[in-house]
Amino acid sequence: MAMTPRRSRRARRPTNYRIVVRGELSRRFSTAFEGMSLVAQDGQTVISGPVVDQAHLHGLLDRVRDLGLELVSVNAAPVPEAPERATGT
Repeated sequence: MAMTPRRSRRARRPTNYRIVVRGELSRRFSTAFEGMSLVAQDGQTVISGPVVDQAHLHGLLDRVRDLGLELVSVNAAPVPEAPERATGT
């Protein structure tokens, strides 16, 4: 009987998250959300990037709260997998 390998929690790929807050944040907030990109427009700021686990996500949401920002939405989307390379002959 063939066994399929189980993914351990550490082997999981990060998930891209899109966190939207009310207000257009300046560049000075980028240090508070290191590793994430901030795009401000139309009265909102989108904070997006890879999140490795739930603790990381909760840390980002805690930071939003601690900075007194109004949370509009939080959405997850899987990071696209890299295409497999064809092996040469």
